[in-house]
Amino acid sequence: MKAFGILVLAMICFVIAQGTSIPLFFTLFYVLLVLLVLAYIWAWVNLQGLEVNREVGLRRAQVGEESRERLTTTNTSRLPKLWVEVRDHSDMPHHGSGFVTYLPGHGRRRWIARTPCTLRGKWTLGPITLHTGDPFGIFRLERPVAGTSEIIVYPATTPIPTFRLPAAELQGGTDVRTRTFQVTPNVSTIRDYVTGDSFNRIHWRSTARTGNLMVKEFELDPTADIWIVLDLHERSHYVADVFRTLYRDKREGREIQVPESTEEYGVSCAASVTQHLLNAGRNVGLLAWGQHREVIPPERESRQLYKILESLAMLRAQGTHGLAEVLVAESAVFNRSSTAVIITSALDPTWVQGLQQLLYRGIRAVVIFIDPEGFGSVPGTNGIMQRLAQLRVTAYRQRRDQPLDQALSVPEVATAGRR
Repeated sequence: MKAFGILVLAMICFVIAQGTSIPLFFTLFYVLLVLLVLAYIWAWVNLQGLEVNREVGLRRAQVGEESRERLTTTNTSRLPKLWVEVRDHSDMPHHGSGFVTYLPGHGRRRWIARTPCTLRGKWTLGPITLHTGDPFGIFRLERPVAGTSEIIVYPATTPIPTFRLPAAELQGGTDVRTRTFQVTPNVSTIRDYVTGDSFNRIHWRSTARTGNLMVKEFELDPTADIWIVLDLHERSHYVADVFRTLYRDKREGREIQVPESTEEYGVSCAASVTQHLLNAGRNVGLLAWGQHREVIPPERESRQLYKILESLAMLRAQGTHGLAEVLVAESAVFNRSSTAVIITSALDPTWVQGLQQLLYRGIRAVVIFIDPEGFGSVPGTNGIMQRLAQLRVTAYRQRRDQPLDQALSVPEVATAGRR
């Protein structure tokens, strides 16, 4: 707009000069035109010879942690840049927008961005645009810089050392020190080879070390498959009218608050239970119907934790099917050696009927109920807990503002186990 105004003023001077033949207006006309040309050339040259490099510290973080990245702007030309604005268009919440700097010839400037991770998900860092102009403020030019990076923010996890699945609720869930001729993941000892031993049981490292054939002996696998069933039906979740402080930045003197919701409580609970059970050597899988169907078969490898955490980071409570429908539709994934850890805040009692059908098939279950009454829902939690008590299902209840380790230390409905 400034350039257009100066151009209009120059044309007015030219018209007046033509009509009056006064030299002053001819001079003003030429001065204004030269000013426009020089200002544009200055702004254009300011954008040339600039390079931007992004260095991301960690591409995996958790809610409550801090992500760090460094942007380095380099001037490869001999001419100094009076001012250059580096604007970052990352979609990560609370991410810094950029910085303004002066760059001498062949100089460089670094900017370290510290972003609090307040929301789980996959976020894009970049792209970047460079903005600059002339000293008179007539022109303001920009140039995009290609290149983006991604960062995944996992849900927060809490140590829950006192959480235990009832032994009677887990078929084979206690330690079994019984030798078996079957090949299982549990190797008990190494012994000398005898005639008739299978070659696939030979332990080659021990054989190479001792010079004699050595074979492995196995124990029965005591661990049942555990399914974390997370209810992500959109009508089963509530958002409270209150906020909690998630991050305090002492350097900038700011606080970041996030809304309380049953969705985030449930996702954090699922992540914490998964971590706890995998650390105990259990086979853990994930079943959830959010914006899409997510099924991760049970495993006990260390990579399983990151697979489930990454899935939980992306899932949202946008499911169109209630928990009752999910339990019926996915009943085939459960067998008699399975245990379902159901995490829900649904007040609709029909899901208890779906759970009952699984119990009739001999499938074990533990319920972690995120009490929605503290988040603004209608009453109904006590009725759900009573129905679970009638089914003799161990159930935990987590209330708003209640620490997870405390909520999962003592069950709300404790049973001696189903026989």
